[in-house]
Amino acid sequence: MLFNSLEFAFFLPIVFLLYWFLTPSGINGPRYSLFHYWHVSEQTALNIQNAFVLVASYVFYGWWDWRFLLLIAFTSFCSWGSGLLIGRGLTQPSLKGRRLFSPKFWMIANIVLNLGILAVFKYYDFFVSEFGQLFGISTDSLLLRIILPVGISFYTFQALSYSIDVYRQKIEPTKDIIAFFAFISFFPQLVAGPIERATNLLPQFLQKRTFSYDQATVGMRQILWGLFKKIVVADNCATYVDQVWATYDTQTGSTLLLAAILFTFQIYGDFSGYSDIAIGTAKLFGIKLMRNFNNPYFSRDIAEFWRRWHISLTTWFRDYVYIPLGGSRPEVPAHIKNPDRYKKWIIVRNTFVIFLLSGFWHGANWTFIAWGAYHALLFLPLILLGKNRKYTNQVAEGRLLPTWKEAIQIFCTFMLVVLGWIIFRAETIGQAWEYICGICNNTLFAIPYLKNRAYYSALFIPIIMMLVVEWINRDHQHGFDIYSLHPVIRLILCIIIVELIVLLVPATPSQFIYFQF
Repeated sequence: MLFNSLEFAFFLPIVFLLYWFLTPSGINGPRYSLFHYWHVSEQTALNIQNAFVLVASYVFYGWWDWRFLLLIAFTSFCSWGSGLLIGRGLTQPSLKGRRLFSPKFWMIANIVLNLGILAVFKYYDFFVSEFGQLFGISTDSLLLRIILPVGISFYTFQALSYSIDVYRQKIEPTKDIIAFFAFISFFPQLVAGPIERATNLLPQFLQKRTFSYDQATVGMRQILWGLFKKIVVADNCATYVDQVWATYDTQTGSTLLLAAILFTFQIYGDFSGYSDIAIGTAKLFGIKLMRNFNNPYFSRDIAEFWRRWHISLTTWFRDYVYIPLGGSRPEVPAHIKNPDRYKKWIIVRNTFVIFLLSGFWHGANWTFIAWGAYHALLFLPLILLGKNRKYTNQVAEGRLLPTWKEAIQIFCTFMLVVLGWIIFRAETIGQAWEYICGICNNTLFAIPYLKNRAYYSALFIPIIMMLVVEWINRDHQHGFDIYSLHPVIRLILCIIIVELIVLLVPATPSQFIYFQF
């Protein structure tokens, strides 16, 4: 079920009303709740409410393909059970020395199981095909050709973080299986994130949730802004981008560059738009999700970009891969004669590891790995010069406009990101190279191809509008955080956004890009 579909437009309000009707603290107070008349305990009401969330989430996910409900249920059950076994081992020291009962054994077992499932569905055919090409043998009979379950990379990483955090004793294992299943499958962020940690999301399913009108209105505005970025910006950019990529070998350099820039806004509008809708929807249900984007295209270097882009994934790799490998403060063995050089080498190695893994996480294709390696190479000078943590504040902090230096830094970083997205968008590395070479010729300064100039001129206005609004609100939690404005002005702005969505909605809504990951 797509957020920008008619089905979801009916699904959300129905689930919203039933959700609060099933809680002692309903929208208009306890006396409007079903349990006000049933006189059940608060814990029982919470359990039924969580069960309803679980059912609604499974309906949402099963709308795409009901068969994969068994897979997410299996992942949830194994992760829940491993948490209990890890917790048992931690609380009973006598079991730690016994391999089959040690906490570390059950943590590793859950990691291997979940990554094994992910590998079979997402990477098996890729590795088999590459193996066949390498040795010149036919592997067609060995290929599974199974459909990739939507969101499997997201909920798998969410499940992995639970067992790891239980082992690290950052969270107590829960015996409430319904709450845990709801945590893994919570429908707003189920198929494309944010990748939530159990330490943040799971406790919210274990405690009473009350309806907040202020939070709900903030959530509705964030949903509206997400729909604007997805429908008005991303989907309309996609029309032009897909046309150019289909015939990239016949296009001028200026047309290829324009399409690359529009894809940069397409993937941002698409993915950050999804995150805004997910976070805003969660607020309607009294749930707070982590922020996933923080104005990444206003970054002054590539390190700042990655602190602001897909935050839930980058922090996941930081906490569960980068830091365990030694992070930025690796231990230096006593026999090392040059500790500083050794530390630099370890930091560089760790950076390349997480970027290559991040690229491979996106899909079984060499282009994603090349995209990860490209960003690791961009990181390299910053690491060697010790400037990878230089920009941790907002650009132009306390000022309306950036300085000339900041503006040039933002532009250069943006163009480096554009180049990376070409590699990301291409089907093969060869195609990416041909596309880049197509830009770098004497047609780069020609007038780019626009089949319908009026339409595509109108497309640029929403992009500029998106950038201006998010620049003004760059210190806020999301781009359309306009609570401080007068209510009349807020209403006018919301009406304008709704009208733009209605006027510029494509005939066929497109799937979110990150659904394939």
